[in-house]
Amino acid sequence: MASKVTLKSKGKTTNKGSKGADERSVAQSVKEWSTWAMKKAKVVTHYGFIPLIIVIGMNSEPKPQLSQLLSPV
Repeated sequence: MASKVTLKSKGKTTNKGSKGADERSVAQSVKEWSTWAMKKAKVVTHYGFIPLIIVIGMNSEPKPQLSQLLSPV
């Protein structure tokens, strides 16, 4: 079951002139998409950083046990 990503414009939009409205709408879409992407990247980084460090540590030489990686000493 895949989720569908939609970008919804917030606020009032007026269509005064076709070229200006297209540029504004494209600029607004890019701004909304980049904001959405940055929020998702922040969550992925927040929850993925420590597991990434543990995986890198377990693949290094000498091969430590998981308990050795998680212990402070």
